[in-house]
Amino acid sequence: MAGEPDAKECRKCKRDLPPASFARDRNRRDGLQVHCRECVADYSAAHYRRRREAEGKAVREKVDVPHGHKLCRMCGEIKPWSEWHRNATASDGLSTRCKACRAAKGRPDHLKRNYGLTEAERDAMVVSQYGICAICLSAPPVHVDHCHKTGRVRGVLCFNCNSAIGKLRDDPDAARRAAAYLEGNLWKPTLVAPGVYQLPS
Repeated sequence: MAGEPDAKECRKCKRDLPPASFARDRNRRDGLQVHCRECVADYSAAHYRRRREAEGKAVREKVDVPHGHKLCRMCGEIKPWSEWHRNATASDGLSTRCKACRAAKGRPDHLKRNYGLTEAERDAMVVSQYGICAICLSAPPVHVDHCHKTGRVRGVLCFNCNSAIGKLRDDPDAARRAAAYLEGNLWKPTLVAPGVYQLPS
């Protein structure tokens, strides 16, 4: 490389390197930094390590990861890209946690964030319902049900029952009319004047 006409010497490692090995610097006569990219990266890593240690924080060790793989900082395993969810905002386009870790942590986070419950509290509710849906009394309860107005948790339901009361817009009167309809009592509005109907009480 020393024989190349455009070679530049790095002031730190004293190697003659091609211009592409140096980052741009508009303030320099040749438009390039005085230290090569490799030396700058080493310095930045050492500076980062010293700062983290001074703050009493843990320092992540650099891990060599083969192409097409990524290290999960949560479980410490190197996994292929297929084991990661996509994230368009990340620099590498992948999530920060692998699919397995995200699934394991996602459910407790969802319960706490949306319902203010821990997994233990949710499990205690299921036990108090004898391990069955609070409405149909047959299917296993898997969905936490709550009031959309107050946020109060009401119980744990199966998918079908949770979906049904959602489609009834959490309206008790609509649920009662649905029950009466199923029992054969048709709730039909009565025409009391042209264009005016009275609902049954």
